[in-house]
Amino acid sequence: MTEPMNNDSIRRGIQDKYAKVSAGASGFFNYPTGKEGARLLGYEPAILSDMEETVLESFCGVGNPFSVGPIHEGETVLDIGCGAGFDLITASKYTGKTGHIYGIDLTPAMIEKAKRNIHKGEYTNISVEEGTAESLPFADSSFHVIISNGAINLSTNKEKTFKEIFRVLRPGGRLQLADIVLKEELPKETLDSVDAWSN
Repeated sequence: MTEPMNNDSIRRGIQDKYAKVSAGASGFFNYPTGKEGARLLGYEPAILSDMEETVLESFCGVGNPFSVGPIHEGETVLDIGCGAGFDLITASKYTGKTGHIYGIDLTPAMIEKAKRNIHKGEYTNISVEEGTAESLPFADSSFHVIISNGAINLSTNKEKTFKEIFRVLRPGGRLQLADIVLKEELPKETLDSVDAWSN
């Protein structure tokens, strides 16, 4: 897929939508979100029962990246498109205090909510910052595992995104993602449509 012409407008449209989702995902998607969505996606009941409502209310994942394989104690994990922090906090429960979880998200409102959720839960092994999948702000070979849940489809340059993912993964590292996939090339008018990317 080629990169759209109006990349900056598309990015702003995505940020505008997910700024609204940061207050609560209900009504923005045509699939279950929040706690019920996570339950239907197979997240462990013990994880869900311990999770604060402020974390769950913005969850809009399309799958369960933890079902792909285990996250081990002491591992360093990156969550691309971390949103309000649900998968970050889930990963931290698997890595324990000896591991560290990093999250990036395109939307400042989501980053602020994730920081509040992390602070409220007193998670000392989670760090988040604003960033894009196309330009990850990390050194080569930084992570044992990279997870992502419904965010890579929002990248306007997937080739660059996957190059960045493999740059920051350690040798033998694991990519565990859940996402939606196109089966054919998008028409040019759809590719360049802000509405198509953000609705």
